[in-house]
Amino acid sequence: MSNAINDPQGLPDVHALEKLANAYFSALPGNYNAADVPSAELLPHSNNQIQENSTFTHSPSAIYQGNAIDLSDPQTSLPDSNGLGLGHVPKSTAGSGGPSGNFNTAKQANNPFNISSLLPFEADQPYEKELQKALASVSSYSPSSQLPFNPSAILSENSYYFSSGIQFVTSADTQNSGRYGNGVVTGKSQPSFNVNLIRNDFPLLSEQVNGKPLIWLDNAATTQKPRQVIDRLNYFYAHENSNIHRAAHELAARSTDAYEGARQKVQRFINARSPNEIVFVRGTTEAINLVANSWGDEYLQQGDEIILTHLEHHANIVPWQLLAKKKGLKIRVIPVDDDGQLLLDEYAKLLNPRTKLVSFTLVSNALGTITPAKQIVAMAHAAGAKVLADGAQSVSHIRTDVQALDADWFVFSGHKVFGPTGIGILYGKEDLLNSTQPYQGGGNMIEDVTFEHTQFHQAPARFEAGTGNIADAVGLGAAIDYVQKIGIDNIYQYEHYLLDYASHKLAQIPGLRPIGTAPDKTSVLSFVLDGFTTAEVGEALSREGIAVRSGHHCAQPILRRFGLEATVRPSLAFYNTCAEVDTLVAVVGGLKSAKQIYFH
Repeated sequence: MSNAINDPQGLPDVHALEKLANAYFSALPGNYNAADVPSAELLPHSNNQIQENSTFTHSPSAIYQGNAIDLSDPQTSLPDSNGLGLGHVPKSTAGSGGPSGNFNTAKQANNPFNISSLLPFEADQPYEKELQKALASVSSYSPSSQLPFNPSAILSENSYYFSSGIQFVTSADTQNSGRYGNGVVTGKSQPSFNVNLIRNDFPLLSEQVNGKPLIWLDNAATTQKPRQVIDRLNYFYAHENSNIHRAAHELAARSTDAYEGARQKVQRFINARSPNEIVFVRGTTEAINLVANSWGDEYLQQGDEIILTHLEHHANIVPWQLLAKKKGLKIRVIPVDDDGQLLLDEYAKLLNPRTKLVSFTLVSNALGTITPAKQIVAMAHAAGAKVLADGAQSVSHIRTDVQALDADWFVFSGHKVFGPTGIGILYGKEDLLNSTQPYQGGGNMIEDVTFEHTQFHQAPARFEAGTGNIADAVGLGAAIDYVQKIGIDNIYQYEHYLLDYASHKLAQIPGLRPIGTAPDKTSVLSFVLDGFTTAEVGEALSREGIAVRSGHHCAQPILRRFGLEATVRPSLAFYNTCAEVDTLVAVVGGLKSAKQIYFH
């Protein structure tokens, strides 16, 4: 900061800062003007000096009628300059830019902030009609009359994956529509998603790696955490830390309320019927193992069959293999085509009276393929089988509605949806959970114990033996709050645009072969590059601050289906940008000319 805007004591002059702020806001897109920015008199200062106890966060707070609007409050309703709602901006986006600053004052500017300019979505979507047309072109699967059963009516996939306000657009649709010319948007505009405001909420995105700004494109492995989640964890340990349940003291009540409150947030997020259907586990892997070693061990018998897909992560293969070896079960696999799409006609042939379980992923972690989840579930139920749906790779990208999906179990990991590691969710239909033997025994899951007999709690407590990961469950609740405020459908729209943009850019690189080209996919961009190992590509990208995954992604069967042992896998989240994609493409595209420098 120059001396021109510093007072003799070294503190910034608020009036000078006001002028800089006005100039900055005037240069931004939207309807900003200097009158919308609070004057220096409205900011907390004395003698033009900022008070030591004043709090300024990375996001401006909205001053309205003398009160600071708390954007971290899920009940916040954001007014516009007319005192009305924000029109096309859904209430779920309120506060996505971060918590409010401490701007409470006794005075109020005549003109409040233009809040709509500060939210992630600044304009109506210009391609809504094209989305509707694309939806009309998507056909539903019709099972053959030769099936050994009569499937119930199958809803379209769109009715499961998307709400009425969001329609599904395939990559093929956007390619054929002329959206891109040489990798540049030409026919349609980008969704008005103000990603730069969102990025301010993620501290790690400001990190430097090898002297370069971090570009985090390893989101399929784990997502970064917003400040709201980090602050919630700190608050828990500073003010609420206690074991839950069974205590009369204040901290136990606080901790229990926070933990059970997080359970209710998960219930609403995935639209479960009851919080009793939400079991906290360490992650997707433990959730699948829990089902295998509780329900599977109790109900599956020798000769029964389990159907998986060729797309599965090892976590949805190995537990069933262990159980199959123990109980004499048979595992059968739904194949995929050369684009990485499941062959539903082949799936229909695998179903038979011995099929007792179908376990499948909603989104492939290696290819990004979106599977026809509703159809898979309906066909399995028609054959009398139970269904486990792995939502680890879908939950942060696409709306989840477990009642519409109707799977018997649904599992996901908190760290894939901007929450902490070491926490995850097993959703199960309540009657099914209560009719299943516990996975582990110990405290918290019992009603009564003698040396002769134990009476277990009903779900979910019967599957939460011992002291659980209380703080991280609370942190997951905060992550869900954050996602809900932005809106999962809004996230999908932006990410789908970014995926198409990146796919077209990468396709222009000579010698680059994309792996997984299904028209219905999300967020994953696996590829191999002629003349380079995947490790070489990953190392070269890391030198430029770009984090991607290179390897088999714990999905060796599907990579071997394409004759590979490894791929390079950039994967996207809603805080990534086209500029980051451009940097990725530039580094990968320049590798051949830089090979002598990097690898010799």
